[in-house]
Amino acid sequence: MSLTPALRDRGDSEKITVNLGYVDLGRVDLLVQEGFYSNRADFIRTAIRNQLGVHGDVVSQSIARHTLELGLRDYARADLEAVRAAGETLHIKVVGLARIGPDVTPELARAAIASITVLGALQASAEIKAALADRIH
Repeated sequence: MSLTPALRDRGDSEKITVNLGYVDLGRVDLLVQEGFYSNRADFIRTAIRNQLGVHGDVVSQSIARHTLELGLRDYARADLEAVRAAGETLHIKVVGLARIGPDVTPELARAAIASITVLGALQASAEIKAALADRIH
């Protein structure tokens, strides 16, 4: 099974493509037909949530060990200007969604952001992503 992320415009989810063998796909379809799930996507979301629950302790420990922020984290122009004014830089580490506001210029982003690690999705303009390309991990 391979997963291919594709960033969506909506901030509440991300679309992925899952390749399954015909037999597995048929088994999923059978469960949908029998009413256990409303559709294939419902089955896949449920399976993913179940596995995340099984590994919840490991994920929590890893987040604490890596000092990662969990969930949605927005970085607006005012936030980055305050960081720059303090003579500091950010090391952004997010599990979920990190968004850099549309009012942030590439110059401000480079001045305020030293590194970005996102396990999930990064939403920023193409110009910001290009300006930070050497800092995105």
